[in-house]
Amino acid sequence: MELLNELNVKKNDIEKIIYSYLPKQEGYQKTVFEAMNYSIEAGGKRLRPMLMQETYRLFGGTNEAILHPFMAAMEMIHTYSLVHDDLPAMDNDEYRRGRKTTHIVFGEAMGILAGDALLNYAFETATKAFEETSSLLKTAKAFTVLSKKAGVFGMIGGQVVDVESEGQPLTEEKLEFIHHLKTSALIEASMMIGAILAGADDAKVNDIEQVARHVGLAFQIQDDILDVTSTIEELGKPIHSDEKNNKTTYVTLFGLEQAGVKVEEYTNLSLSLLEKYTDKEDFLYQLLVYLITRKH
Repeated sequence: MELLNELNVKKNDIEKIIYSYLPKQEGYQKTVFEAMNYSIEAGGKRLRPMLMQETYRLFGGTNEAILHPFMAAMEMIHTYSLVHDDLPAMDNDEYRRGRKTTHIVFGEAMGILAGDALLNYAFETATKAFEETSSLLKTAKAFTVLSKKAGVFGMIGGQVVDVESEGQPLTEEKLEFIHHLKTSALIEASMMIGAILAGADDAKVNDIEQVARHVGLAFQIQDDILDVTSTIEELGKPIHSDEKNNKTTYVTLFGLEQAGVKVEEYTNLSLSLLEKYTDKEDFLYQLLVYLITRKH
């Protein structure tokens, strides 16, 4: 219970940071601003900016002003991917985070534009970190990580393979590739950016990338399990959507029990590596355990 209270306090603080970067809802293009803000304000765990912030603190970062634009940008990128995921051409979902999806409220065309706008605005926001930095090199390196992990060699690349694989049998290798790029990539970027901006060396950043990769895989498999075992009230989005979209998951490939074993395997890989830098009482460690073993 103490962890959940701390999680809630940190989430509220992070939302204040994110909201401070949102555009004002005015001008001729006001509708797209409203759609962008509606999408962001729908809520969520704020997992990625939280992981970024906690990793920054883990490695002794002291100037969080440089971090804030990246935290907001990361949540914008994550949110735009959900807005586009929900579109009729993709998953065709009507609910996200317990309320109507963006394209249902604003129309399909504005849903597409709102996603495009959030992606572009994310990078516009991230550039504000250059105004706060004492190291252009570190900030540029963080910006590069953000760009690559969100693109065709990261999240979008995973989405492409995921879309093309619908209704087809998948090997475990290809399924892991999809999960790694589609889910782990932004978690990797979040934790790597936190480490880079705090001044961690390349070896530590590489370790953190692996921690995040395994966390992302465990998180996604747990999400697949919840899609089968949870309820729409608990999850805040439609259940059995993977089945509806003929998607191969670890659950359809191996069954619920073996999928749970995979979650445990990836969890152990992640946490054993993280233990090089922190102990089990640290908030970041407990946060990762909570996220991987969550029930909603």
